[in-house]
Amino acid sequence: MTDARHAEQSGVLSVVAATTDGIHVLTLAGELDHHTGDQLRQALHVTGDVRPRIVIDLGHVTFMDSSGINILITAFKDVTQAGGWLRLAAPTDSVLRVLQLVGVDGLIECHPTLRQALTP
Repeated sequence: MTDARHAEQSGVLSVVAATTDGIHVLTLAGELDHHTGDQLRQALHVTGDVRPRIVIDLGHVTFMDSSGINILITAFKDVTQAGGWLRLAAPTDSVLRVLQLVGVDGLIECHPTLRQALTP
């Protein structure tokens, strides 16, 4: 948890990957923008997975710009094309506003909690 707090304070992005019941969970903290987006892009490459299932926990993301939106949309298309799914969990109020403004919340399932996003 210390790394996540540090990421929030310094304006960088922390990406922690884990697997829960075969679902890839990416927990982000900090800012998701054109300077930090490559970290998420790399974490989203789940090679060898047939029908990948991914949840991105946005609960500690303090800022997201259009670069972050583009990464999410591209990942959604790639995962869907592979027969899997991508869900977003626990976006902060500021991130949720951005998702709603551009309509991403209507494209990608967006859940208020990580637990709900992990439920089949």
